[in-house]
Amino acid sequence: MFRPTYPKELFSYLASLSKQHQTAWDCGTGTGQSAIALSKYYAMVIATDASETQINGAKKKQGITYHVATAENSDIETCSIDLITVAQAFHWFNIEQFSKEAKRVLKDKGILAIWSYNLLSIQDDIDKEISYLYNTILGEYWPEERKMVEDGYKSVQLPFKEIETPLFTMSANWNLSQLIGYLYTWSATKEYQKNHEVNPVEKVVDKIANIWGKPEEKLSVQWPLNLRLWQAV
Repeated sequence: MFRPTYPKELFSYLASLSKQHQTAWDCGTGTGQSAIALSKYYAMVIATDASETQINGAKKKQGITYHVATAENSDIETCSIDLITVAQAFHWFNIEQFSKEAKRVLKDKGILAIWSYNLLSIQDDIDKEISYLYNTILGEYWPEERKMVEDGYKSVQLPFKEIETPLFTMSANWNLSQLIGYLYTWSATKEYQKNHEVNPVEKVVDKIANIWGKPEEKLSVQWPLNLRLWQAV
């Protein structure tokens, strides 16, 4: 409910890179946001996640097959995949083992796409408060893997041919309660609350609310989307 959605243009672009459009694999699918978008372009989408809870909560749609599996051991047929997508999940994988699995399942010239998004932007004075929450209050509560997201996956090296990527931006029009709801979903927010029995978002809510004005007013929210692409050779 409080998560941003990926731009439609991203999926049409990824589909344009595929030689064939038979099967896509959405790895680390979560609740299936990317899998659903991919189903418009591929005859079959295999959507996997290591979490049974996530798979059980995923939105069902014809043409999508969901099952519980790790990124490193997908149980997908060898040389059967036209496109692999990993949305905001790559940093949790064993990169070496996932690379081997991707190489095994991709067809010749198949595409691997991974992407992430980091800190949102609204306007300078609100961004300052969110940055304070993110870095100062929650800094030590972010998992180590978060650094890969902050880096936009720039340090990732995979044994495939890299493809230059265009720029994509995620956007939404949110009211104040939607923003606060989103901040509540942060893993570091939950970790802080578990340790202190206090919700850290409450430390910045009043300041953000004063800047926002009318709570029902909707403001434009932007996230830069960091995309990396490779082709199997």
